[in-house]
Amino acid sequence: MTYITHTQQAIPSLSVDEQALAQAELYSHLESQAEAVAPTKDPLTSRDRRIIGEIIEVQPESVRTIWIEGGITVWVQFFDGGRLPFDRNWFATRVAEVKATLPETPLERNERLNDELETACTVFGLYHGEIDWLSFSTKLYRDGRFVGFVGCNQEGWYARPRQYGVNRVAGSAKDVIVLLGVRAAVAA
Repeated sequence: MTYITHTQQAIPSLSVDEQALAQAELYSHLESQAEAVAPTKDPLTSRDRRIIGEIIEVQPESVRTIWIEGGITVWVQFFDGGRLPFDRNWFATRVAEVKATLPETPLERNERLNDELETACTVFGLYHGEIDWLSFSTKLYRDGRFVGFVGCNQEGWYARPRQYGVNRVAGSAKDVIVLLGVRAAVAA
């Protein structure tokens, strides 16, 4: 009869510092793998960071994220690892105050106008050419056919059916598209 004899192997022991380092490396690796599989979208816009920075008097670029804990405390996390707690009601009041007074940057203005134009184009079954971001203007097309020019300036949204001519001004992208004689796309 054969017998198997087991021997116990020595497990290398790691110091506390080596264990902490190994654990940190593992977490870093897992985090990078998770980001590669499912990249996270930054929940804060540059405007959000500007508002938070104004409220707590820090550089907007230093704000990583915010969250509410227990429905009571707003936590602001910084890129350097620091955190600050604030009362939710106080923070909400300050956000409203700062939002009302913080001017819109040109980039934020163009993003807002672009979103409005995209929504209006969808309603009317239109698409647009390349946008001139300095003057925020573009050409509109439907089924490959030129419809007119639209843009937005200090007077508001404007449209004209030809390169040269008088601008027709309205309060929204949808309204100026209607001024071009375009009707909403009908689902077949």
